Amino acid sequence: MARVNVRKGGRADVPFVLDLGKRTIESSVSAERDWTRERTGENYDRLIEYALGQSHELLVAQEGADRLGFVLYLDELPDEVTGSPQAFVVYAAVEPHARRKGVGRALFTAFEESARGRGLPYVSLMVTEQNVAARELYAQLGYVTERRQLCKRL
Repeated sequence: MARVNVRKGGRADVPFVLDLGKRTIESSVSAERDWTRERTGENYDRLIEYALGQSHELLVAQEGADRLGFVLYLDELPDEVTGSPQAFVVYAAVEPHARRKGVGRALFTAFEESARGRGLPYVSLMVTEQNVAARELYAQLGYVTERRQLCKRL
């Protein structure tokens, strides 16, 4: 893959964010949950609408004119337990054909630089246990498990 450029996203990128997120949503669904693509897609739309209405940053990875992925994060959502300021990743996705080619790493490197520039001392995100590729990337980038969300089917 040629050099990936990460740039600040804008309103013109929202259709891409909505489309890519919905096409790759299964990586965000736990194997413990019953789900349908339609219902999950509707919830994803609401999540993105909510995030875009908050103080946020959208970063988009491109190769030439082709958008390859994005990170959308909130910069004024403190940690719910300590109240510490943090950059909270609402959603991140990479086009399936561009995975394991450095796009995710480029996005997260730029994201961390952006968050650091905003004076945010922590980064927080959620990832499913089944999303091994993402968890491996996060571990390589120095992320550690802070808490676990548990689920039980009734």
